[in-house]
Amino acid sequence: MSIGEVLALLQGEFPDVTISKIRFLEGEGLIEPERSPSGYRKFTHLHVEQLRFILTEQRDHYLPLRVIKDKMAEGFGRPRALQGNDKQEIRLSRAELIEAASIDEETLAELEDYGLLAPVARRYDEEALTVARTVGALARFGLRARHLRAVKAAAERECGLVEQAVAPILKRRAPGAIGEADEVGRELSALLLDLHASLVRTGVRSVLGR
Repeated sequence: MSIGEVLALLQGEFPDVTISKIRFLEGEGLIEPERSPSGYRKFTHLHVEQLRFILTEQRDHYLPLRVIKDKMAEGFGRPRALQGNDKQEIRLSRAELIEAASIDEETLAELEDYGLLAPVARRYDEEALTVARTVGALARFGLRARHLRAVKAAAERECGLVEQAVAPILKRRAPGAIGEADEVGRELSALLLDLHASLVRTGVRSVLGR
């Protein structure tokens, strides 16, 4: 995720958080996002979890960053289901997903009924966690899974554009083609996400008459 996407995930729960605040926490060594070849920060779901923990400790317990950093070093700041080696692929049970995303069984059932997420071998991955948590946040504004079918349809159309772009690469069946297609797919996905976000922001400004 980009820093803007991370901010969007956090602002519903922490209205005062800003990009400058996230950069400050990085500068203090509490989070360590990777950098793309062009220098852009690349955040994972683990970083979002860490930021949630930091901001909650500051807001609810008034802890200084030094104490929060020590607690994180001891393994705090992650749901139990996500603790362990960061490089391991996340596989959550149904109960673990509900706990980690702070949603209820009814919401998860709705997400599955409307095709917004689905388990693989009865387990849920990082993307499922992001979907569940984001829909949980949207519920505070009266938006439920049934209202988000248009979002899913738009995402599927964008995936179709990525598929068109990588298809010629995969057809070559040359050594390294899969890796090249993966890299192109990731880059295109990031660009489409940026475009989508900009169009939504422009549309919202229009709605608000700004």
